[in-house]
Amino acid sequence: MTAEADISQDSPAERTGIRERSGQGPWVRAGRKLMRDRAAVIAGIGFLLIVLMCLLAPLYASQIAKNDPFRSNLSGKILVDGKRVPVMQPSTEGLGLGVTPIGPTWRGAYFLGADGQGRDVFARLLYGGRNSLLIAGAATILCLVLAAFCGVVSGFAGGVVDIVLSRFLDLLWAFPVYLLAISLSIVLINQSLVIGPFTIGSGSLLLPIVIIGVIYVPYVARPIRGQVLSLKHSEFVLAAEGLGIPRWRILLRDILPNVSTTLIVFMPLMMALNIVTESSLSFLSVGVQPPDASWGTVIQDGLSLLYTRPAVSLAPGIAIVLTVLTLNVLGDGVRDALDPRAKFRG
Repeated sequence: MTAEADISQDSPAERTGIRERSGQGPWVRAGRKLMRDRAAVIAGIGFLLIVLMCLLAPLYASQIAKNDPFRSNLSGKILVDGKRVPVMQPSTEGLGLGVTPIGPTWRGAYFLGADGQGRDVFARLLYGGRNSLLIAGAATILCLVLAAFCGVVSGFAGGVVDIVLSRFLDLLWAFPVYLLAISLSIVLINQSLVIGPFTIGSGSLLLPIVIIGVIYVPYVARPIRGQVLSLKHSEFVLAAEGLGIPRWRILLRDILPNVSTTLIVFMPLMMALNIVTESSLSFLSVGVQPPDASWGTVIQDGLSLLYTRPAVSLAPGIAIVLTVLTLNVLGDGVRDALDPRAKFRG
């Protein structure tokens, strides 16, 4: 009687809002909650702008820079303030021997200057971003798929299957991440990787995708396995088993939908981690191989020019920081939106 009285005392607008919220699905409510998180929305827009800029790399190289960022241009000249100046200028340090790449023009071609080979840094930054984002995104999807399979099968099947998969995950977990990644890269960098009917060449971008995607599987599979073990003994699953519902239907209709939210939360966070990992491997020359570029290889190109042309290394470093920052903030927003226990932030 008290509850009915409380409801009857609500205003028509409040009753309408209650009915609308009760009729919304969980994904709609999560989406609206995410859109109310200003930090997450700004981070998402920032990440999309970074992706869009990287996708426009061919347009910048062909229409604005008008040079090939993958070919040396040591004897080239560009137009600056109405004068044609060489891309590689005489050195002004020490005895004046050698040459120094032109610095940032802050306009059109060579916006961020040139590297040691006379190539446009900004063009290589955009092309490198495309490869870094592609590798990180594909590795994230591969990692989540493998982790979901291992975690769900291990937790739901139990018994011998759980023991074998858990020990395999523990074996991968025992290796330091970067040590394992570097070891695999060094072994496979000069030879092809054969996976069943598929062959991955030594210079293919698929090689770092597979390596990065595999090394992080235990870090996602173990939380998934723990969640499946908890769901397996929950009341609604036990009730479904008591009603004689087949196990495969319980897995598809009760277990996987609950696990999917965890995988979505992991996605932006794992992608940020994979960007850093890929850049680190490429910086050490065991990731993306020439003539391809990534943010890590561009940083390596500018290592010898750090004191004279710091923009060569600083630009990709800043790009990595901004991308990882936007993904982390977006990941926090997604986690809060999908977590039913998170506090409402209106």
